[in-house]
Amino acid sequence: MKKFTWLALVLTAVLVIAGCGAGKGNTGSGDAAGNGNASGNTDTESGAGNSGNTEQKQYKIGISQIAEHPSLDATREGFLAALKDAGIEEGKNLKVDFNNAQGDPTNNLSIAQKLADADNDLILAIATPSAMAVAEQEQETPTLFAAVTDPLGAKLVTNLDKPGANISGASDTNPEAIVRLMDFIAANFPKVKSVGLVINEGEPNAVVMADKAEEALKANGIELVRAAVTNTSEVQQAAESLVGRVDALYITLDNMVVSAIDTLIEIANEEKLPLFSSDRDTVEQGAFATVGFKYYDHGYQVGQMAVEILKNGANPGDMKITFPDKLDFILNLKAAQAMGIEVTDAMKKEVVDQEQNLIQP
Repeated sequence: MKKFTWLALVLTAVLVIAGCGAGKGNTGSGDAAGNGNASGNTDTESGAGNSGNTEQKQYKIGISQIAEHPSLDATREGFLAALKDAGIEEGKNLKVDFNNAQGDPTNNLSIAQKLADADNDLILAIATPSAMAVAEQEQETPTLFAAVTDPLGAKLVTNLDKPGANISGASDTNPEAIVRLMDFIAANFPKVKSVGLVINEGEPNAVVMADKAEEALKANGIELVRAAVTNTSEVQQAAESLVGRVDALYITLDNMVVSAIDTLIEIANEEKLPLFSSDRDTVEQGAFATVGFKYYDHGYQVGQMAVEILKNGANPGDMKITFPDKLDFILNLKAAQAMGIEVTDAMKKEVVDQEQNLIQP
C-alpha cells in the first residue's frame, strides 16, 4: 500500500509539472497574444521615448521694436533668419511675440512692461528707445538689443567688453562711418556750405550721431543746421523749413525721421538737394549716399548671439557688444539723377564693392 501510494505521488507530481509546463506554454502563448498588447504598450512607451528624443525644445521670444521702417524690419528679419539656420524656427519650435510701438513713447513703455511680465526665454529690443525701456523693466530674462547707436550713452551697459547683468547686443554705428560720409560731402560737393538735419532731439542715438556729424562738418568749414521734430507728422514741415537755408540734407539713424523717409526723398528730389543718410536701406529707397552695411546682416549677428544663449546657455552679461566692421560707401545712381547730382569717377571710386553698393538706375 505504501509502495502504491508513493508511486501515485510520483505520477501526480509528474502530471503537475507537465501541467505547469503546459500552463507556461499557454502563458507564453497568452503573452504572444498579449504581446500584441505588450507590443502596443512597448510601442506607446517607445513612441513616448521617441517623442522625447525627437520632440524639439520649445522657445519663446518677445520682441520690442520702436517703429516700422526698412532698417529695423531688416534687423528683425536677419535675427529670425539666424535662429532658423540654427534650428529655431517660428511656427515649429519658436513662438515670437512681436510688438511695434509705432514710434509712440507710451506704447514703447507698455510693451516693455508686457514683455517683463511674460515668461520669455529671451527678449530682443530693436532700437535705442525700445532697449532703454526693456532694460528698465526687465533685469532677469536674457535680453539682447540691436540697432542701438551708443549703448554706453544710453546707459544700457557700463562696459562694452563685459556688459554684465542680463543684457548685451550690437551697436549699429561706427563713428568712423559718420566722419567718412561728412568728409565725402566736403570733398565732392564744394558748393555745399551748410547741411540740413531733421532730428528728434529726444532720441539719444540721433543726438550722438548729429553731434559727431556736426564736429566732422565743422572741421571742413561746413555748418550743420538742425530742424527739430517731436513726431513723424512734423517731418515734412521741418524739412520744408530747411529749403533755401541749406545746400544738402542729412539724416541720422533717427527712428522717427527715418519712418518718414519717403517725405524727405520727395522734398530732396523736388528741391534738387543731395540727401545723405546713415543706413543702406534709405539709400536703396532713394537717398543718395551713405557709409554703411546691411541691417539684415546686423540682425543676423544678434541672432547668432541669441542662439548661443538659447542653445548653449551663454550669459548675455559675458558677451561683448559688437560693432559693424564691414563699412563701404553706398551710392544710389538713380537717386542722383532725381536730385540733379553729377556722379563723378572720384565718387564711384569710394565704393569698394561696386557690384553690391553702386545702385544702378
